[in-house]
Amino acid sequence: MERGLRIGELAERTQTPVDTIRYYERVGLLAKPARTASNYRAYSDEAAQRLDFIRRCRRLDMSLDEIRALLSFCDEPTRNCEAVNDVLDENIRHVDQRLEELQRLARDLKQLRSVCRSPGTAQDCRTLRSLRTDAPPTTTGPKRHGRRTHAD
Repeated sequence: MERGLRIGELAERTQTPVDTIRYYERVGLLAKPARTASNYRAYSDEAAQRLDFIRRCRRLDMSLDEIRALLSFCDEPTRNCEAVNDVLDENIRHVDQRLEELQRLARDLKQLRSVCRSPGTAQDCRTLRSLRTDAPPTTTGPKRHGRRTHAD
């Protein structure tokens, strides 16, 4: 194999932390690279392209399982790609659900904020008193994509 890219070079080229690259190798999204005679990882241009693909999917908040499913289509270029839309549709459903949760959270925060019209001392703060004594809000806060397993 030609020299290839060392992990630091791959990290710089793809704007991906080295630890994230190693993690993607451990979970099987990136193949283990060849090694140089001095035992350095040697990544190919194809590995860099695959990592770019993974990063774009992560920016779209896709889970590792969703990315793995999409990569399986990339790895089998003659395969029917109808299920690619299924992966995207599932991700869209998660985003829509999170948007609803965030809207409920915003309403709860605005309601809490409306408790205080003229700030005084902390001991007399109606907002703090409300947080200590009121029933829990209708939301528990926004939930992250349920199947996301690694943040970059």
